[in-house]
Formats: sequence, C-alpha cells, structure tokens
Amino acid sequence: MATRVTVLGGGRVGGAIVRDLVRSGGWDVSVADTSADALARLAERTGVTTIHADLTQAGEVHRVVRDADLVIGAVPGFMGFATVKAVIEAGKDMVDISFFPEDPFQLDAAAKERGVTVLVDCGVAPGCGNIVLGYHNAHLDTVERFSCMVGGLPVERHWPYEYRAVFSPVDVIEEYTRPARLVEHGKTVVRPALSDLELVDLPGLGTLEAFNTDGLRSLLTTMPHIPFMAEKTLRYPGHADRMRMLRETGFFGREPVEADGAPVTPLSLTAKLLFDAWRLQPGEEDLTVMRIEITGRRDGKPVRISYDLLDRYDRDTGTTSMARTTGYTCTAGARAVAAGLVHEAGVWAPEHLGATPGGYELVMRHLAERGIVFEISEAFEDDERANDANA
Repeated sequence: MATRVTVLGGGRVGGAIVRDLVRSGGWDVSVADTSADALARLAERTGVTTIHADLTQAGEVHRVVRDADLVIGAVPGFMGFATVKAVIEAGKDMVDISFFPEDPFQLDAAAKERGVTVLVDCGVAPGCGNIVLGYHNAHLDTVERFSCMVGGLPVERHWPYEYRAVFSPVDVIEEYTRPARLVEHGKTVVRPALSDLELVDLPGLGTLEAFNTDGLRSLLTTMPHIPFMAEKTLRYPGHADRMRMLRETGFFGREPVEADGAPVTPLSLTAKLLFDAWRLQPGEEDLTVMRIEITGRRDGKPVRISYDLLDRYDRDTGTTSMARTTGYTCTAGARAVAAGLVHEAGVWAPEHLGATPGGYELVMRHLAERGIVFEISEAFEDDERANDANA
C-alpha cells in the first residue's frame, strides 16, 4: 500500500519534492498551498491531489494532514516553526525543510508526547552537510574541525547583485541579518552575518566569496565536542558588500519608518523590490556549489575528508539546481522515515540520520540516482600540518 504523504507548500522546492515523489513511485501524494496557480501547475504536471489552504492557520494545517501517513514541510522560514508545531499537534510524522529561525528542539518534548518523529532541516544546507558530519563523527576516532561552504547562484551574472533567489527573498535576507554562530576552541561565538569575508577558488567556477551565516543550527547542540565548526555562504565576489550596505543603511529593518506621512516597513519594501530583481527568469539556469571539509583522526592518524558538489539546472525537467539539491535531500529523508531508519519519537536533526546505520548510504545513493554526486577525497596529514590547520 502506498504511503500517503501531504506536502505543505507547492513552490519551487515543494514542487520539486512533489514531482520526485510521483516519479519514484510508492507514494500517494497530495499538496497544499494558498496559491491556486501553483496547485494548478502541479496538478497538470503530476496529477496529484491538490488542496487550497492557508497554512498560516493551525486549523488548516490540521485539516490538510488529517489523512496523511507522513507530512513534508516546504513553507517559507517565517512559517516553519508554527507549521511543524501544528503537524505535531495533529499527531503526524514529518520531514521539514523550512529552515525556521527558532530552535527546533523546543518541539522535542511535544513530539515525544504525541509519539511522532520530526526530521528537521533536511535540505542541502542545513541538511547534507549535517548528514555527512553525522556519518563521519560516528566513524572517526575524533572530529576536530568541520566547515561547510554552500551557495546557490545564477549561471549568468547580472549587475548589480549578480544573484538570483530560487526561494523567498525574505528567507535570503534572513541569512544576511541573523547573527552567525560559530564554534572556536570549543566555545560558541557570535559574529554578524556577512562577516569574515574570504575568497575561495573552486573547480569549474573560479573564485567565489564566502562569508559567515547562521547555518550550524542543530550542530551547536548535537556536536558540542567538536572544537571548531563554521558554515559560510558562497556568492560571486562583491555581493556581500552590497548586502552589507543595504543592511547598515536600514533597508532590512523590521520596524516601520515614516515616509511621506505613511508608515513603511523597510524589510517589506526591500523584499518586494528585490523579488523582481532577484527572480530567476523562465529558462534561466542556476547552479549549487558546496564544499564540506572535516578534519579529525582515524586509527590515531590525522585525516582530512573533503566533499565537493557542483550541481546544475536540469534542462530536461526545468528544475532549478537549488530545488533539486534541497528537494531531493528531503525526499531521501522521507524515504528514511518511511523505511523506519528514523523511527524514535522526537525531533531528529539530519546529523542523527547520518549517524544511523544505513542513513548516510541511503541519502547518498538517492541523490546519486538523481545526478547529484559529491566528489569525495581523503588525505592523511602529518601531525604538524594537522596542528597548523586547527590552530
């Protein structure tokens, strides 16, 4: 019997999730969204059941997930925490990719009380990096350093921003304003987003810039023994300076200001203007680039493990790379839940899935079958070089 899954959100990533579930078979899929246009497109392309619903209302969430065996959350970040809470109240297992700012473990007790499993942050980042770290943390003697750099970029660069948003501009702006938490010498430190700018040379792309964003999230709780951890966002050089200029001038402010006698919220206006400037145009291609580095010890010897990903827009299906890498990691998580790999009640982070026997292998195989392939390399280092790297 097919697993009944309800996808909350039918945008770019939610749509990619729906299409992948339908293509892979074994799922009875429905999708809920407030956009009639998005629902009509998915119904035409996939034949899935569509449900028009205002997912900002807990009662509506309860209604649309009533008959589901599993729920997938693909709503904007500002809605994510409340949506996950409503799904838990409805007593349903869930995989979520909304990347909400709140601490997901606040919902752990409620999930355990209801006897449901919730796998959060199961996208490309956070998501893939956590799964990789969870796996190697379980298989190395020790992990001493973890870094993840990731970015979704347009293939063609256009002035002035040299960027396109393949998801909500509000969620992107959140990355540029939310303080970034890092781990240095075993202690959590907080730095402004867009700080610690560095240039990074990557195969196939050339030079990109990397800057701090708050992507460690659950790792701050689940991996307290790792002395150095950082997550950075990758963009074309120059983008961070433009974003800092907007932020410091107040364009990302959430408090209303008076303009021509009327109150205006700077963030709302900025997001509306940037939506058009950042919108990926029909047929415009994007790419996702990611580099994960883990240093530690295996059999007492220092080792460095690197993962490199360069994924591109799928011309055959018109699916953006960011929707592919995020959505297909999520559908891998759904397969893991359905297969019983993620089974204990409570809130699961993706690193828990990576540490679970068979979890990492399921995700990597699932992604590879869809053309998302990490280049993995390992190198043993002498103790002097390893000490320099961790200084």
